[in-house]
Amino acid sequence: MKIKVGFGFDVHQLKENHPFVIGGVNLEHHKGAFGHSDADVLLHAICDALLGAANLRDIGFHFKNTDPQWKGISSMILLQETVKLISEKGWTIGNIDAMLCLEAPKINPHIPQMQDNISKAINIDMEDISIKATTNELMGFIGREEGVVAYAVCLIQKL
Repeated sequence: MKIKVGFGFDVHQLKENHPFVIGGVNLEHHKGAFGHSDADVLLHAICDALLGAANLRDIGFHFKNTDPQWKGISSMILLQETVKLISEKGWTIGNIDAMLCLEAPKINPHIPQMQDNISKAINIDMEDISIKATTNELMGFIGREEGVVAYAVCLIQKL
């Protein structure tokens, strides 16, 4: 069995009165993440971790933010397409571990739904998807609620 590890990072600017989608969950908040797609920072970091582990470059290479095909698209679709890409190379997902960094809103109550959304989208057990959240203690652009950051690591395997 061959095993590889991947790391992903994503950041999005927060804007007033904009939708805020994380892990496929629409969050109620006065600000939301801005981007070419739905700007789901968590799923983008997971995509980058998976693509990196399989040596398939990054999310921007496969889903360019200048391509109208991806404008406003659900990042769940990008995640599903990413899993197809790594599957074509013979890889399966072992686990995903992710960290969100933002001041508000509180993420903890939404984590089970995020895990369920991801689990159903890519057909892995919820127990193989860890999502955590922290604040930036009011420091920097995260502390000022100007942006949101996500980090992800994954393990992929090939028999």
